[in-house]
Amino acid sequence: MLGGCSLAKFPLIDSAGPIGQQEYHLILISFLLMLIPVVPVIVMTLWFARRYRASNEKATYAPKWGHSNKIEAVVWSVPILIVAVLAVLTWVTSHQLDPYKPIATQEQPVRVEAIALNWKWLFIYPDEHVASVNELVIPTNVPVSFRLTSDTVMTSFFIPRLGTQIYAMAGMTTRLHLMADKSGTYTGWNSQLSGEGFSGMHFKTIATSEANYKTWLEKVRQSPKALDSLTYEQLAKPSSHTPVTYYSQVQPNDLFAQVISKYMHGPTHAGSMTAHTLSESSK
Repeated sequence: MLGGCSLAKFPLIDSAGPIGQQEYHLILISFLLMLIPVVPVIVMTLWFARRYRASNEKATYAPKWGHSNKIEAVVWSVPILIVAVLAVLTWVTSHQLDPYKPIATQEQPVRVEAIALNWKWLFIYPDEHVASVNELVIPTNVPVSFRLTSDTVMTSFFIPRLGTQIYAMAGMTTRLHLMADKSGTYTGWNSQLSGEGFSGMHFKTIATSEANYKTWLEKVRQSPKALDSLTYEQLAKPSSHTPVTYYSQVQPNDLFAQVISKYMHGPTHAGSMTAHTLSESSK
């Protein structure tokens, strides 16, 4: 009866990268810890209903009973221990799974600048000077270093099978590090309600071999389209279910920084923030 079921329908369980795997283990451990009080309560509810039924004359009848030190000790100590363990677990994993923390590996990370638009995702590969819309291609077993921002309302970037949801906000830069250790096509989307076209704001994440990744880059470089300021203005106009689009060139090179600086108020503030963003871009 379960032959047609697939773990792919449960992306948080069927993880395809080290970050997703660690997050799945965290969810599983937390779930098991929280079952410690749940399972005994369910069992005792059924046991009490049977043992103390009206027809069972052998059951103890104690209408004036009202307190037990042993029961009080269990009722208080078990939840306290569970909360303490969860607190330590949360503290440790919050630092281990910090989205700003680079993934430890010998491979040089692929840098991607992601810009949330209405209602589509723009991915810029600054080291390759190319860009794509609603398609993210990455090599397997190579970390990906994301910088994210939004040229619209607050959105949330999420590839469930790779792990870690993080917000993208106008005028701000957020960081994220992910890696895929399995080849495949994974769905990514905006998990933050952002208006009329929200349901169409999703993209394909294709994890493939290094050779296929380079072939894809060559394919993008053959595109007749270039992403300049005028093209970007047209792209930024609201549209939903936007088809995959490739840009063989990205001009200007600091497009990501310019998108952020649009939301800075005051010449001094804007200048300092732009300089800070450009400094971050060079890291």
